[in-house]
Amino acid sequence: MADDKKFKPFVAAKDFIPEFSLRAIIMGAIFGVIFGAASVYLGLKVGLTVSASIPIAVLAISVFKKLGNASILESNMVQTIGSAGESVAAGVVFTVPALLFLTGGSDYFHYFQIFVLALSGGILGVLFMVPLRRSLIVKEHGNLPYPEGTACADVLVAGEKGGKLAQKVYYGLGLAFLYKLLMSIFGFWKDIPQYIFDRKSVLPNATVNGEITPELLGVGYIIGPKIAGIMVAGGVLSSIVLIPLITMLGDGLAKAFPPETTQLISQMSADDIWDHYIRYIGAGAVTFGGLMTLIKTFPTIISAFRDSFKDLRKKDDSATVEKTRTEKDMPLIYVLVGSLILIVFMSVIPQIPGNVISSVMIVVFGFFFVTVSSRIVGLIGSSSNPISGMTIATLMATSLIFVGIGWTGDHYQPIALVVGSIVCIASANAGATSQDLKTGYILGATPVKQQLGLIIGVLASTVAIGFTLTLLNDKIGIGAITPSHPHPLPAPQATLMATVIKGLLSHNLPWGLVMVGMGISAVMELCDVSSLAFAVGAYLPLSSTTPIFAGGVVKWLVDRKVKTGEPESDIGPGALFSSGLIAGGALTGILVSVLIGTNITGADGKMKTLSDILTFHIGGVPFTDYLTTQIGGFTDLIALGFFTLMAFILYKVAISKQEKL
Repeated sequence: MADDKKFKPFVAAKDFIPEFSLRAIIMGAIFGVIFGAASVYLGLKVGLTVSASIPIAVLAISVFKKLGNASILESNMVQTIGSAGESVAAGVVFTVPALLFLTGGSDYFHYFQIFVLALSGGILGVLFMVPLRRSLIVKEHGNLPYPEGTACADVLVAGEKGGKLAQKVYYGLGLAFLYKLLMSIFGFWKDIPQYIFDRKSVLPNATVNGEITPELLGVGYIIGPKIAGIMVAGGVLSSIVLIPLITMLGDGLAKAFPPETTQLISQMSADDIWDHYIRYIGAGAVTFGGLMTLIKTFPTIISAFRDSFKDLRKKDDSATVEKTRTEKDMPLIYVLVGSLILIVFMSVIPQIPGNVISSVMIVVFGFFFVTVSSRIVGLIGSSSNPISGMTIATLMATSLIFVGIGWTGDHYQPIALVVGSIVCIASANAGATSQDLKTGYILGATPVKQQLGLIIGVLASTVAIGFTLTLLNDKIGIGAITPSHPHPLPAPQATLMATVIKGLLSHNLPWGLVMVGMGISAVMELCDVSSLAFAVGAYLPLSSTTPIFAGGVVKWLVDRKVKTGEPESDIGPGALFSSGLIAGGALTGILVSVLIGTNITGADGKMKTLSDILTFHIGGVPFTDYLTTQIGGFTDLIALGFFTLMAFILYKVAISKQEKL
């Protein structure tokens, strides 16, 4: 173990430079809102998010250079506050939309309830991490690398020397906006080119398609070719293997096959088969994959909790000595009182489904998984943090406790979800908080100011997260396909959480299909393949995983071209450009959803959406429909051509010479 007394931060403890300034707070809050909203959209679309700390740090350096000289600790405060948006958004979109799928849950899916859940979970993640900082960040400095936190510190230190690093992020933002403006708003090319196999073909109902958006291309580049390939493999299994297999076997059945009770398989489209059967197979696969990820890290979990609890019980010898600036944490009494107020508030407020027992569960599961999350990200990074597995474990334990005491009615489904959602949000934000505190420790930031900044970041981003979530649900829908929302966001993680709760509390889960999914994940584990990544791919539409795979292919080509022997760093030109693609594509997607859902009276007196009015028309027909009538399937090739052009631009940027920091 490294001796923390020998460690010298970039800014000495005796030096007092601007840190918790008004401009840093405002800028951090703005970035928190932007990246929080983008993460909500991305999480609902593909069930995952990417870390925002490094892009925010790069942007902070860039903006401060325009505004005038700023201290490195101010830039660190911006990324500290801003990064809370992405982590809280991840926890929210993985769980809270499940209210829409639970009996009576939609009654609670309103802005105020979402705001309270996000705020409570986000603040608990910060507060529970406060007593762990010295144990995990300081005393374990030589043992726990906290990769994102260390990389972010490197970015900020290098940023002191100047440079044009942020240009790549801005270029990505600009390209993503232009691309989606032309595709999704003006409608110059299709956004989902596809090929559907005929029902009488050798692969009946099989569909090969791709949602060719910049944000999914960027995600694929960042996660790399291996994970992207595993994810698309899961999609191939569902769309090109399982759906045609069920179609072929089901066409000869004269009655409905459970869990469907009325519709024959011979009457089902590919979407119907996915909804009635593949969804449960995918749910079983993701559940098993999440639990396996949790089991693999179980030794780390036990040691993390044991070591952290042991350290908390020890008397701090420095308690009687006046602490330096870099040793000052938020007073423990504030942590205890703040946590108690939040828990009591959650148990008594009538607008939130809950009770005393559920509040106790939040405290127990919350502190346990916050400790686990904080230590795991120190070893393997935030991107590999098994938040889904922790949440599934929490929901299963909560549901089984409810069953044990006889709480199996529909009324208890939203209560179980509230426990899981707050624990999920707290765990996700605790992981991000740990990375931020690691960055601050290396730079010489003041911990208590960072902790206050994180709470401000939670508050600012939560305002936007609740608004974005309700907006997307109202304008384009979440989960279920309806006449008013024909192309909703799938919210795969939240749908899974609802399936787990409903199945355990109502005893009507189609266990046969779920066990098939678990078996598929077990096969992947035995083949030494990441079962969770494969399962998420199987659970998502193939249209979501194919562009992610394309991004992974670009990353593979870049690595072959550059041939450095090491993967590109998080501050490489390709990674930063991809971060811009993700943020720009997601934010433009939110704008598109507003245009789709806003109705106004057109010049002809008919009610139209803003999207219909802005779409380019020829002879009163949308341009893509006009092209389809003129050249047929070639419209799909045109769309693929534009997507390929964007991928080529990403490739050229990624192999370009790295700008000096």
